[in-house]
Amino acid sequence: MLTAIIDYESGNLHSAEKAFQRMAAETGAGTTVVTADPDVVASADRIVLPGDGAFPHCAEQLRDRTGLMQAMREAVEVKGRPFLGICVGMQLMAARGHEYQETDGIGWIDGDVVKITPDDRALKVPHMGWNDLVIDQPHPIFGGVATGDHVYFVHSYHFRTADPADLLAHVDYGGPVTAVVGKDTMLGLQFHPEKSAAIGLRMIANFLTWAP
Repeated sequence: MLTAIIDYESGNLHSAEKAFQRMAAETGAGTTVVTADPDVVASADRIVLPGDGAFPHCAEQLRDRTGLMQAMREAVEVKGRPFLGICVGMQLMAARGHEYQETDGIGWIDGDVVKITPDDRALKVPHMGWNDLVIDQPHPIFGGVATGDHVYFVHSYHFRTADPADLLAHVDYGGPVTAVVGKDTMLGLQFHPEKSAAIGLRMIANFLTWAP
């Protein structure tokens, strides 16, 4: 089995690569590679899209890589390969982003990426640090994970899903902030699992062994 972490110069690839390689080895889930090669992405068994920075820049970077978006769509939409978006990679799954300007996302899950607006003005944006997951919908990604477990966030925008069924988990930060989305063979994590200690590694392992 091959897991492809997509390199489009918009993600913290080193730490993600190490975490996925470690959990693939521990679970017998095959090989993990970081790649910008559309042929590798199209033939991979699992796809991971990381992302750091602003939504418009990440969207542009992904679309500017010749054949990469098409290869990712073929793997996920046509072949039904499991997909995991991380941070802005998760946000790109949305229909639209509203950071600086309205920008089209991939459109796999209907909804908008909007700025976090805590009710408590003492809470700073970006939302940075550890926060407690609240699991809203059961899913195999949460095997061995429970409401109250801590994961690590760094972001100013979050994914507001149009369909509540696509919201799998949230955290409280002066109001609900989306943490996990999912639909069909697609999952998105707003937090960084590679920086979330044992819980993050558990969720990476769950993704690598998930059979939707």
